[in-house]
Amino acid sequence: MAAVNHFCTKPAQPGLVSIVIPLYNQLDYTKSCLQSLIETTRSNIEIILVDNASSDGTDVFISTLGNVTVISNAENRGCSGAWNQGSRAASGEWIMILNNDVLLSPDWLEGLLEAAERLKLDIVTPAIREGEHNYDINSYAMELTTRMKNVVRRGRANGICFMAHRRVFNAIGGFDENFRIGQYEDTDFFLRATRAGFLLGTVGSSFLHHFGSVTQKSIKTSNRIAKPYALENKAYFIRKWKLPWWRRALIRNSDKLINRIQSQMEKRLYGHSLMEKLIDGKLHYE
Repeated sequence: MAAVNHFCTKPAQPGLVSIVIPLYNQLDYTKSCLQSLIETTRSNIEIILVDNASSDGTDVFISTLGNVTVISNAENRGCSGAWNQGSRAASGEWIMILNNDVLLSPDWLEGLLEAAERLKLDIVTPAIREGEHNYDINSYAMELTTRMKNVVRRGRANGICFMAHRRVFNAIGGFDENFRIGQYEDTDFFLRATRAGFLLGTVGSSFLHHFGSVTQKSIKTSNRIAKPYALENKAYFIRKWKLPWWRRALIRNSDKLINRIQSQMEKRLYGHSLMEKLIDGKLHYE
């Protein structure tokens, strides 16, 4: 493992989970997310909201909330910057990064904690269904997590929602802020964690719904951010990890094949996969 650098400056509170939620507009999604979080979470948590200069009333709304930590930025610092701010402010033994365009199911956090302990995971992600919310999430989650409780895709995590133990941050540091606005910062973090010997996994004992990159879509339609940050981030990632085209192609095709085999096996055995997407009215298993 890498040397400890104490990225997290606050003393850890055993058993506490710090949930960091970056915000950029999309107030209605934020309200739904927080309501869902309150309704479904019984565990010992702290909520840290990082507002990246929202202009739709998000700042006013979160200023009225109790029992949350609010960090307000004068400009959009992107995912990496907001995630680092929230993680440094965290007091939890576990630090979770959570999108604001999600809905959570009963016992989702307990399912993550149980799986992390049972499987000795350092970073853990729940099962996710993405797209239109046109189903009853509680009954769907109950069916999926009952059938897939012991299912895990090792070495896999997702930036939509992941929970990392404090020891990961203190060994490899935070998120690389050279990735501007969003994209690739999560992939980079997971790769660094893997290289340092930490264990990642996506598990079937926890479930959430993801509406689907609403913040990124909002940013792309905003004339406040003109540069093609996604292409810039991709180019930086390639340079950082020294990935020639043939190696990228090999990794991409290998990942596609592994995901396809895993998803099809999960679908055949359990009727679900750990990553599902509703596209044009059809559910895809990924």
